[in-house]
Amino acid sequence: MDSSLCHAYKDEIQSLEEEIKLLAEKYEDNQQESISFSDEEILMSINSFQKEFQRPSGGCEFPSDLKAQLESLETDLSFLMKFTGIQFMSHSKKTIEKTRNRTVQKHRLSGNCHSLSFELEFQLLEMQTKESVSAVITDLNIIMESGEDSDVSKFVSSTEEHGNLLTFFRSLSSYAEWYEHRRCTFLHFKVVY
Repeated sequence: MDSSLCHAYKDEIQSLEEEIKLLAEKYEDNQQESISFSDEEILMSINSFQKEFQRPSGGCEFPSDLKAQLESLETDLSFLMKFTGIQFMSHSKKTIEKTRNRTVQKHRLSGNCHSLSFELEFQLLEMQTKESVSAVITDLNIIMESGEDSDVSKFVSSTEEHGNLLTFFRSLSSYAEWYEHRRCTFLHFKVVY
């Protein structure tokens, strides 16, 4: 066989292998990308799922321990939403990079806390070693209506710089609760006078 023909075949095979790899990554991203659902859609899905497993004709019963776990999780979620005032409206996730011991995912969250709405975008970098898994938040972007409150703008900038989501949600919960109290108080005085 002619060496130039053999070389051309090798180039074509390599090109096809790269194309297959790109298509496989694209397919994996599409599979992992989550779709945002409203609370009503989630509850409807849970109810239809429960009905599916409780049908007497199929003979398949919804396992009682799973049902108890689901009810417990729903109770915990409801408690946390009432306790913190934070309610997530949508979430999406897209895998940007994935290797054997490193994964980078882009997350988008939106929700509200009392009467304040927020949106977050960040990348989550997970590194896995033999001993442990570590996660680091990078490229945090917070979108909030701060109005004329410069303290909120400073807080958001500081949080974006440090990438600390726990501090953000704790502070947001406290601030939004007091923001709501102030708003109600000023509304009361507007009505009275």
